[in-house]
Amino acid sequence: MTWQIVALGEVAELLIGFAFKSTGFLDASSDGIKLVRGDNVQQGTIRWGEKAKKWPAEDFDDLSRFQLRLGDVILAMDRPIVGGGLKLAWIKDDDLPCLLVQRVCCVRGKEGIGDTLYLRYLLSEARFSAHIDRITTGANIPHISGKDIAAYSFRLPPIDEQRQIAKTIAAYDDLIENNQRRIHLLEEAARRLYREWIVPLRFPGHERVQVVEGVPQGWGRRTLGDVCDAAGGATPTTARADFWDGDITWLTPTDVTRNKCLFLADSARKITSAGLESCSSQLMPAGTIFMTSRASIGYFAILDHAACTNQGFISVVPTAMHSREFLLFHLMSRVEEFISRSTGSTFLELSKKTFRNMECVWPSNEVLERYSRQVGPMLKQIEVLKKQLDAAKAARDALLPRLMSGALAV
Repeated sequence: MTWQIVALGEVAELLIGFAFKSTGFLDASSDGIKLVRGDNVQQGTIRWGEKAKKWPAEDFDDLSRFQLRLGDVILAMDRPIVGGGLKLAWIKDDDLPCLLVQRVCCVRGKEGIGDTLYLRYLLSEARFSAHIDRITTGANIPHISGKDIAAYSFRLPPIDEQRQIAKTIAAYDDLIENNQRRIHLLEEAARRLYREWIVPLRFPGHERVQVVEGVPQGWGRRTLGDVCDAAGGATPTTARADFWDGDITWLTPTDVTRNKCLFLADSARKITSAGLESCSSQLMPAGTIFMTSRASIGYFAILDHAACTNQGFISVVPTAMHSREFLLFHLMSRVEEFISRSTGSTFLELSKKTFRNMECVWPSNEVLERYSRQVGPMLKQIEVLKKQLDAAKAARDALLPRLMSGALAV
């Protein structure tokens, strides 16, 4: 069989969610069935959390039509495209059981005609995003309809070839997901070590150290300004196009908030030395802790090379030896406090002055060095895994359009 031009609605079942009454919603902490709403759909994942909603479990069997299955492709219909791209995800084991809510669409391949995994990759292509971008309507709340989604036209290979193409691409996704999981475990191990040592003061050798008014002997009360240098950023004029084709890494908060990992390989934009000299932003050395401080406060990144930032950051350079690892996880433990200290009517911002004046209990050099020896290799491993992850993503993204168009045979 040859590839045929079809519409998505011909090869997939398109399910639009049920209009659950918000008065019946249960909070995330309650027992019940999770509801997949538009707010939950992110790029590549279903986001749960404290704001997630549930529905009473006793109604589950009566809502069989809206029960989602493993692998179902989910597309937000209100604001379907945001800064990070299309709000498209798929149901994983941890998401089940769950129910589909109105203004969210489920795409499920028809048996023997459309493979659901293949359709997930089809809808992940730039061509489908362009289709959605063209048809998005609504001045206040941009949205798409089920009819719009069903009308998407494309070339479809036979079902066996669909499955083979999907299997080839999925191998890259498995590698990416495995690295993401390992990165998460390493970051959590470093956080847990910080909590175990600092919160109950059970650091190595604590049995032999006297504690006076909450401060172990050899430790001290400091301000953050005492233990690190904190710099802000700035933006040169955008009217000078020649400022933006350089080789100096230029960070914006979006680079960090989308990264979902402590280690950041690079940024979307580069600045020239002339552009850097035209503003007050500083070129920060490798190993700097970059913390977002405006609007999205308390996202962190570290790089293995020098970089500069716009105004959305406080760039932190530790001043004591062996203290970067401890300082990083100390700052990460205080995000809620940073947010509470932020001010601003248009958007919240944590000022450098406020940051520098915040107090901390600072460990002895011995504890700093021990923490560095244990956590430093974890951060190095995260760096290696992130580079492997980015390389796998680049290979997958290069392969995807060629396989989906038939330019490359499997």
